[in-house]
Amino acid sequence: MSKMNTIESLGTLVRLRSTEVERLQADLAKQEATRVRFQNSVDRLTELAVGSGASGQSAGALSPVLAANCGNYKQAVFALADTHRTDLHLIEANMAVSQGRLTQAWTRRELLGKVLAQQEAAFGREQDRAQRKREDEIATQSWLAGRAE
Repeated sequence: MSKMNTIESLGTLVRLRSTEVERLQADLAKQEATRVRFQNSVDRLTELAVGSGASGQSAGALSPVLAANCGNYKQAVFALADTHRTDLHLIEANMAVSQGRLTQAWTRRELLGKVLAQQEAAFGREQDRAQRKREDEIATQSWLAGRAE
């Protein structure tokens, strides 16, 4: 009965580790969605800044006031893009850490799964041996009873 308790406990641990892996996968998927959103935002801000103002116009020179306004606008957009780029790098670093945690959790689950499979196989072999022994004893008793007649 002790083997059965061990197998049940290992089964519970494997299910818990599987739940942990699923949670970490969901967390990583959320982080990936956030990363994609930030990457798209950085790309759009860069395109917006490059395509605006004097560099975005093919016509002649701008007035000094309008040029200063465009310059300030571009500078603000580039600053916002840089902030998003910094946040994007932090998100990617966090994703790398989360991926490491996911790999470790997956490895723990797989190792426990292998131990569980080994324990189940050993228990099955033990049960088979016990069944064969009972069958051999019954056959021996039947043979001895037939000889005694």
